[in-house]
Amino acid sequence: MLQAIGLTSTPRRDLPPAVDDLTFEARPGAVTALLGPAGAGKTTALRLMLQLEPGRGVTYFRGRPLHRVAQPAREVGVLLGDVPGHPSRTVRSQLRMLCAAVGVPGVRADDMLRAVGLIGVHDQRIGTLPLGMDRRLGLASALLGDPHALLLDEPGAGLSVRESAWLYELLRTHADEGGTVLYTTTDPKDAARNADRVVTLDRGRLVADQDATEFARTRLRPRVAVRTPHAARLAAVLAQESRAARRPVEVVAEGGNRISVYGSDCATVGEAAFRNGVLLHRLADETGETGVTGGPRQTGRPRQTGGSGQAGGWGRTGGTGQTVEPRPAGEPRRAGETRPAVPSAVTPSPPGGPSASAAGTPTPSVPETRTPPPSETPAPPVSEAPAARPLRPRASRRAPHRSPLRPVRYEVRRLLGVPSTPLVAVGVLLISVVLAVLLARSGRTPLPAVLAGWPGLSPLPPAALGAGLLGAFSFGEEYRYPALTTGRGAVPRRLGLLLAKLAVAAVVGAVLAVLVVVADLEALRLVYGGELIPVPHNWPTLCANWFGLVTGCAWAGVLGAGVFRAAAAGVAAVLAVPVVFAPPLRQLLSGVPGRSLAGLPARLREFARVEWSTAADRWVMGAVRVVGQPVGVALALTLTVLLCAYVLSGLRSRARW
Repeated sequence: MLQAIGLTSTPRRDLPPAVDDLTFEARPGAVTALLGPAGAGKTTALRLMLQLEPGRGVTYFRGRPLHRVAQPAREVGVLLGDVPGHPSRTVRSQLRMLCAAVGVPGVRADDMLRAVGLIGVHDQRIGTLPLGMDRRLGLASALLGDPHALLLDEPGAGLSVRESAWLYELLRTHADEGGTVLYTTTDPKDAARNADRVVTLDRGRLVADQDATEFARTRLRPRVAVRTPHAARLAAVLAQESRAARRPVEVVAEGGNRISVYGSDCATVGEAAFRNGVLLHRLADETGETGVTGGPRQTGRPRQTGGSGQAGGWGRTGGTGQTVEPRPAGEPRRAGETRPAVPSAVTPSPPGGPSASAAGTPTPSVPETRTPPPSETPAPPVSEAPAARPLRPRASRRAPHRSPLRPVRYEVRRLLGVPSTPLVAVGVLLISVVLAVLLARSGRTPLPAVLAGWPGLSPLPPAALGAGLLGAFSFGEEYRYPALTTGRGAVPRRLGLLLAKLAVAAVVGAVLAVLVVVADLEALRLVYGGELIPVPHNWPTLCANWFGLVTGCAWAGVLGAGVFRAAAAGVAAVLAVPVVFAPPLRQLLSGVPGRSLAGLPARLREFARVEWSTAADRWVMGAVRVVGQPVGVALALTLTVLLCAYVLSGLRSRARW
């Protein structure tokens, strides 16, 4: 059971709230449609239910608000628009990354690819997917944790008739297994055809909450669709006879040779055409709203059908000519009841998509109401994929497990799943090698700067810049492509995800630092020989300096992007350390008399009452000298300020809810 109580969005300036005191429920085992025109507040209502937008009210998922659900991915699956994944990530990599965030095994990604018919395009990048495949991937992402409730924002928008039929069949299967399905739509015929209950919104307020049968009877206007080469003549005849008989009949010209007759039936229209010698090409009863506003009206106001939501309201959405076959009055679908036959105008493809027709199953012709663009047409690899296996019963699936390594696995898969990571690493190595060879040629650059590839004109070495850039990408991609925010499996503001990003960034920075030194050293030996490269006596201090600088820049990139929610801000935070903060600190520290640190390790041993070796004393002194340098002080201060700003911004965002 999904219960939304008193949902009210925060109004902006002098405008009314997008959602105002909305209360409704979506029952398990049924499909509920949230219906309304564009701007009615449907998407805002979903975001309020998911706590993605500030406002008042509460939503209970089987009796618990979302912030009290221990495993959100097990409770609710979300699809808000297109799949918010990095366009360079492959389909399988995207699902495996989300599997780590949800806490399910990676093999679940392959199972969901088979279920939605995308196993043949698992290596295709997300940015190249057509609309139909993108929507299938979104459904696979929403179903990863086997959630009880599905919340979808206009899932059938822009899809062809065949793809829409497949999508709603999948939603029906989820409801028949005992799940709750809530989706938004702007098409009343779509709601009457595919939903069990229709909740109608207008300007953010509840207009009606009806069973689909009652909705079809009271909100959809029955009409007679006529196609004739003498449309104007027949319209005049029908208008004249209706006035003579004093019947409330309305004739609307649909354009060309088509007209719609309201308040009459096929027999009456056919007899009038026969008496006046009018040739008819089509004569059929239809149910749906015409949406025609510019056609000439032959009679007065249309006949009202009664009910809480009459046909003269908002719902004219454009006549498509599709035939809607609502369930007979008094026979609504119940939870667990098998679904009646789908109307011929929307005959669905098999559960695996178009693949079933490729396997030899004949598929009836589908009279499409429009010709979809090439981007919406399923690509050949999907049709060659095997038929999707039916989803197993919900009770037999393994529940997501909770582990402290979940965010670490997610971050590692996120890092390795995009081409920017190897490109940055290779670019850093090549630039460092070239700079090291050029700096060693002059003979005036110190050996540590040569091995780091750090010319005097550059504020930072390439390794530090690369580590900071990768760190900035770690949070910049989270906010640019918010896959976690809508999935509710983990959100970027959670402490566990921050610690995972800092840990992975430190490891990546350390690996990059080692690779740069090794590559530069081998390049120097290859070009100039190994005898000219002595080992410095203070190599522990130099190593501490090097690793501290690279790791600190990586952390600055992570925290900067996390605070300002942009990768560019993370890079700016990295560059601000040597350019903005280090010069004034260098001048400040140069005027302060230094104090001898010779006895610092002994004092630390005495204070901590711990004994360590003389080698540990050298590492302690090296770390102290690193922190005591102007760049080290500036980096430590920058990290402290960014960490405090991150914590405060996270607390402030929670307080707004």
